[in-house]
Amino acid sequence: MNGLFRFPVAVTQDPAVDAWLAKQVPELGAIARTWFLRMRGCGSDVREIMHDGCPTACAQDAAFGYVAVFTAHANVGFFYGAELEDPTGLLRGSGKRMRHVKVKPGVDLDDGSLDALIRAAYADIKRRLAMDQSVGKTASVRKREGPATRRPTRS
Repeated sequence: MNGLFRFPVAVTQDPAVDAWLAKQVPELGAIARTWFLRMRGCGSDVREIMHDGCPTACAQDAAFGYVAVFTAHANVGFFYGAELEDPTGLLRGSGKRMRHVKVKPGVDLDDGSLDALIRAAYADIKRRLAMDQSVGKTASVRKREGPATRRPTRS
């Protein structure tokens, strides 16, 4: 297993994501929409899907970020957030891979740092995809270059 969290059915713009964003409490929905739109804008290969009830952004089919809305805050999360550099200390969480930024209405937030985390998460998943494709090509080459197997000849 390569560790990439993949959604082969992710699409360029999922109407279910827009519907979910529209039905959130306005103040928190606006936060979630702002940051999900930043994820959408990372590149032409960004796809999206609803996963576990949350809008999820992918590069090609590999998840890199999501937004979630709770009672009093919204989370902007990253699937490989534990490996992102976070010089301003925005990331929260203690799991093996995932991290999130808790965004509360009326509480100051370093928008530039969160934007940088989104861009870093996108760049990170692109690097992981390139490595995954490289491994796949290498495996195919090795498979073809392996010793030939011959069936026993009949006598």
